[in-house]
Amino acid sequence: MTGQEYPFTPEGPQPLLRDIAPAEPFPVAALGPLRAVVDAVQDISQAPVAIAAQSALAVVSLAVQGFADVETLGGDAPCSLFCLTIAESGERKSTCDRLLMKGLRDHERDQDQEYKEASAAHDVTHKIWTEKKKRLIGEAAGAQKDKTTAASADLLRMGPEPKPPLFPNITAMEPTFEGLVKLYGVGRPSLGLFSDEAGGFIGGHGMNSDNRLKTMAGYSRLWNGEPIDRTRAGDGATTYRGRRLAAHLMAQPIVALPFLADPEASGQGFLARFLVTFPTTLIGTRLRRGHDLASDNAVTDFGARLRAILEIPMPTGTNPQELAPTRLPLSVAARELLWRFHEKVEASQATGGDLEQVRAYASKSVEQACRIAGVLTLWADLHAPEIAPLTMAQGIQLAAFYLAEAKRLAEVGAVSVETGRAETLRKWLLDGWPHPEVTIRDIVRLGPNQLRETKKAREPVAMLEKAGWLARLPEGTVVQGMARKEAYRIVRACHVL
Repeated sequence: MTGQEYPFTPEGPQPLLRDIAPAEPFPVAALGPLRAVVDAVQDISQAPVAIAAQSALAVVSLAVQGFADVETLGGDAPCSLFCLTIAESGERKSTCDRLLMKGLRDHERDQDQEYKEASAAHDVTHKIWTEKKKRLIGEAAGAQKDKTTAASADLLRMGPEPKPPLFPNITAMEPTFEGLVKLYGVGRPSLGLFSDEAGGFIGGHGMNSDNRLKTMAGYSRLWNGEPIDRTRAGDGATTYRGRRLAAHLMAQPIVALPFLADPEASGQGFLARFLVTFPTTLIGTRLRRGHDLASDNAVTDFGARLRAILEIPMPTGTNPQELAPTRLPLSVAARELLWRFHEKVEASQATGGDLEQVRAYASKSVEQACRIAGVLTLWADLHAPEIAPLTMAQGIQLAAFYLAEAKRLAEVGAVSVETGRAETLRKWLLDGWPHPEVTIRDIVRLGPNQLRETKKAREPVAMLEKAGWLARLPEGTVVQGMARKEAYRIVRACHVL
């Protein structure tokens, strides 16, 4: 040391989380009959191919899930997929969804018109039935014994009360679980939960501290294909059997990453039911002008196929709201491929194994491979007699990709809830709060949903202050026109010389 003094330069704010490793390329070749439309949507939108692939798999799952259950190594399972896509705003998530769901939206529009006409006819029929019943009851009450018997016989011959037409909605965006169950009660037995801005679902009423366990348990039962119960005062108890649900939630990292870190969502096995991907951004590289006209044709063909399947009546018994799916078995060669995949995944879950930290996802990956293979098979042929070995290999390759994604994102799940909340608050302050200063009251009133209580907001604020993202202002500092007892200056940039 020469004794020379160097000026002190503050380091600036410190990162709260380590950067996530980049995603592996999506195995688009394994999409089989969906590859052409996924390539086309990626060509048109210039979004990451994984986003287009997630949208395609989810909407096709919605279309075919009511027709068959697929054989797995542990019994039959629905061909229902739950997808979670994590991507920044501007990644063109909505564009991918819009292109791939056009056929479904057109079908919903036509069904809505038919529903209005059928409802009008039902109102007339129901009114006639009601008035006739009232008249017969009056006659039975005021007539002599022999006429009473005749009136009672007439009442029996009336038959059951006319049922209204089924509500035609196929998808819901942000329902509570109770709302979804109510929709099952009046509508189709096969539904989809689709949202390109899933913050309203993840941070909404159904996932607050009072309802989250009930909500996650309910959706898990639907993924399993199990009956769901509805018990309400005044309405009695109802059990809905033969229902199916496909889901695709698209969320920004600020919403989705704390969700991945939620110990309740992980501990309940809810997250492990999702096919999760967080593709590397393409923002800043989308400089190509126009797209291949053949891509438009591929999207049109996909939409036509989607509408054709949606117009086919799903298999039901005497109750049109209770599905009776056929069974889609594995071929001998497909079962052998699946056993090999199972053995590899099972061995990797052992203590010290490569998949030890993602056992919840790994334990479901074999079934996920079957579900994906079932979706691809039914899309190509609703009457396919079995899962072919090539399609099973494709399902396995896709399931392995999603398992690798789960492993890549596992360290996000290892982050404490407090750190996750602090990171959510940090991003909101930098990206969503327009003022240079902030108070606890501002955060509670206008900040992220998970911090709308003073007690929950204080710990993240303290962590950001310690890391240098917030600087406490002297008591009495005027902020937004008022002298504040507690306020903070937001440090928006890290200046390193």
